[in-house]
Amino acid sequence: MLSLTRALVLSLVLVAAAGVAAAPVVVRLSTVAPAGTTWDAALKDMGAAWSKATEGRVTLRVTGGGAQGSEGTVLKNMRPEVNTVDAALLTATGLADIDNAFNVFAIPFFFQSDDEELFVRDKLEPVLAKRLEARKIHLLSWGHGGWVQLFSTVPVKSLAEVKSKKLYTSAGDTSMMKWYTSNGFNPVAMEPTNVVQGLTTGMIQETPMPPYYASVLQVYRSAKHMLQVDVDPLIGALIMTDGAWTKIGAEDQGKLIAAAKVMEKRLQAEVPAQDAKAVTEMKARGLTVTTLDAKGLADFHAEADKLVGTMRGGMVPADVYDLAAQARGDYRKSHGK
Repeated sequence: MLSLTRALVLSLVLVAAAGVAAAPVVVRLSTVAPAGTTWDAALKDMGAAWSKATEGRVTLRVTGGGAQGSEGTVLKNMRPEVNTVDAALLTATGLADIDNAFNVFAIPFFFQSDDEELFVRDKLEPVLAKRLEARKIHLLSWGHGGWVQLFSTVPVKSLAEVKSKKLYTSAGDTSMMKWYTSNGFNPVAMEPTNVVQGLTTGMIQETPMPPYYASVLQVYRSAKHMLQVDVDPLIGALIMTDGAWTKIGAEDQGKLIAAAKVMEKRLQAEVPAQDAKAVTEMKARGLTVTTLDAKGLADFHAEADKLVGTMRGGMVPADVYDLAAQARGDYRKSHGK
């Protein structure tokens, strides 16, 4: 009788465990990417892939357009004590709020092409993923937001002119604010959602932004000038909390990463073309694009290069900066640059 009772209890425990394991996981994802954009569509397609690959065991709920607040607010909501957001597609600025190593992707003029940035990113990924894991966050994939250009309400053609104008920088990023100020810029900190209003009212005169995003926000209505200088690629990443990740079985985790990597490649392929199209469309609506000649661009980069090194050890941890610089040097050497 005792053996029968034990067997019955064991069976009930196993059934209960199986029920828990089979319970679907709903991943609540937040992003500032506006609804209806390429990034929003890519995220939702990835969610559909997650559901199909896991046979419904994992589903994705996307809240976009900054509806849940700034990236800083989203990160607070991802904390275990709050736990209202499980995952996020963040820009490098948001990622730097977790670990300033991600500022390596915000160094002006550090990269010269997508291929170069991809090469460096591959070298950095193990280090950056480990730094996130130390904070109980998992890196699933990367995101590409396009190459940042400089939009302004008045024409600018040199770094000196850029410094003289009121430049947008993200609110809450005190280290970037200090870096700009110490290097002679005139930064004005505000939330990304207030950029259009800031340009319209004159609170700011210029903002770095990828063309497609500028087109979506209709920034060109107030900032009618664009200096095409490829400031830096707007890099982001898809991350998930440890609390959500550990609810997902190991096999399904692999499926989620595979689908996230498909999204990564999709954005890498589609974003450059959509930026080029956005520039053409904005020019038709009155945007003036300024491109520098070889000497002007060389002078611009020479001045910028003097500033880049000041990020080492402050804005970007020295070991991460050095690893990125070494990888970039290896890439350029192998490509005869």
